[in-house]
Amino acid sequence: MSNSSDNAAFDRGLSSFLRIFLPEKAQQVVEFQSDPDLRDRIDQLARKSTEDELSEQERSEYQGYVRANKFIAVLQRKARQVLGNDSCSE
Repeated sequence: MSNSSDNAAFDRGLSSFLRIFLPEKAQQVVEFQSDPDLRDRIDQLARKSTEDELSEQERSEYQGYVRANKFIAVLQRKARQVLGNDSCSE
């Protein structure tokens, strides 16, 4: 499956779920930012990753943050669509 097809399928699957709660919380989702301590930790791990200095445990932790950030970005994109279109569909 191509990345584009995978993304489209993910978005389609997520859209139905988001209709449950997103309309009431869309602005909060768009404005969400993690706490400063977490952002500092992610920045620290990102620097170490760039320098190829992560331990296996740090690499696993960093990959978890990367996955979470991608998911949050998808939720924020969907929330912006709700605010602009009053719909979760694309």
